[in-house]
Amino acid sequence: MHCRKDDPNCVALATGKIHRAAAWHCLVSPQIKPHLRRTANRSTSLLTPAKPPRRALFIVNPNARSGRKPIDPIRKALETGGLTLVDAAPDKDESISDVIRRMRDACDLVIIGGGDGTLNAAAAGLVETGLPLGVLPLGTANDFARTIGLPPVPLKAAELILSSEPRPIDLGEVNGNLFFNVASIGFSAELAAELTEKAKKRWGKLGYAIVAARLLARSRLFTAYVEHDGSVETIRTMQVSVGNGRHYGGGMTVEETATADDGRLDFYSLEVDHWWRLLGLLPSLRKGTHGRWNDVRAFQTTQVTIKTSKPRAVNTDGDLTTWTPAHFRIREKAIRVFAPATPARAASV
Repeated sequence: MHCRKDDPNCVALATGKIHRAAAWHCLVSPQIKPHLRRTANRSTSLLTPAKPPRRALFIVNPNARSGRKPIDPIRKALETGGLTLVDAAPDKDESISDVIRRMRDACDLVIIGGGDGTLNAAAAGLVETGLPLGVLPLGTANDFARTIGLPPVPLKAAELILSSEPRPIDLGEVNGNLFFNVASIGFSAELAAELTEKAKKRWGKLGYAIVAARLLARSRLFTAYVEHDGSVETIRTMQVSVGNGRHYGGGMTVEETATADDGRLDFYSLEVDHWWRLLGLLPSLRKGTHGRWNDVRAFQTTQVTIKTSKPRAVNTDGDLTTWTPAHFRIREKAIRVFAPATPARAASV
């Protein structure tokens, strides 16, 4: 220890006019001070509690097209990234939403591996619990994953869950049934009824085309009554679709500028005279520019009601869930999903 005569703190110490901190500064030698600072910093870090690992409810649909592929690399990546995975599956007579409700206090987020139908089954549970969602695209079409800009490779999607923040996403609702992508009446509903799980797993996107070609040959127009924004329109149509996101049906696009967080529903009706007219429409249906055609009615809204002379099935995200009359509405910012802040503009394929 030493004290320099020219140090004003030393003078103050000698005269008794110094506070304790100044006296400590004066008495500790310059050689000792760095060591004490390092020791103090180390002590502070030891007192700071470690950030607890996040617990992720981990649900993989084994019936999804890629659901039976090895997922050990995905699990390892998630666990190495700091997640504790809590495996769960629906019990008998239980839905994925029921599992999420049951496990809500045991997890901080939900990771679901599957396709659009699997996500649809989880929608109600996610809305009710408020838990953020991470998506592993393991299905046939993975339309929602494309809409929000997720990588098509599940391992890359897992890495994005670790590196991104959850952002608000809208959902559509029809007669109390939630949907991520699109709800349809007519041709698409018939396609959903015909396209079996076996065909999806065996043929993938090609399965959609095979069944669609067979259905087109026998498709007929039907009458529908469309109520929206204070007006009622009577239409003759082959298909009515109401979209929340951008992509659906394994390669089709609801509307070229649609996103899953724009707070709107995109409506379109295919009012073609003959099924072969759809062949000319196909490129536009894939790009989302079909609304420019004269025989396609299209508009944007926040709610719409569709009535038919006899009940018709409604297809939501690939599954038949309800019947007409069908009341649609947008559920803005209904859930949070780990996704890029600005979704990449996925090209229609």
